[in-house]
Amino acid sequence: MESLLAIAIGVLVATSVYLMLARNVLRFIFGLVLISNAANLTLFVAGRLTAGIPPLIKKGEIAPVGPVANALPQALVLTAIVIGFGLFAFALVLMFRTYTTLGTLYSDEMRVAEPREDTVI
Repeated sequence: MESLLAIAIGVLVATSVYLMLARNVLRFIFGLVLISNAANLTLFVAGRLTAGIPPLIKKGEIAPVGPVANALPQALVLTAIVIGFGLFAFALVLMFRTYTTLGTLYSDEMRVAEPREDTVI
């Protein structure tokens, strides 16, 4: 199962790099989201997959007995998902503002110039 997830992570990273090398800013943002998901899967797989055993310690014991799930990678992935969503929302707003100001989403066509007349600043 972990080797299948490793292949999926590799495909996600390759796809995200391909998208991030495009000249279109929207494709770059989609590539950024994909590489964020690949990093989340990497963190999740690094915690080793266990068969549904909750990370609980019985009353009176100091450490869990037997194999249990690792809660740290799950907490890290949850935090990374929230931060990634905030970054995605900010990037979409920034992209929309760039499009309304410059009139294009292609990085080659973006020039520092005076704003268009129909743009509200």
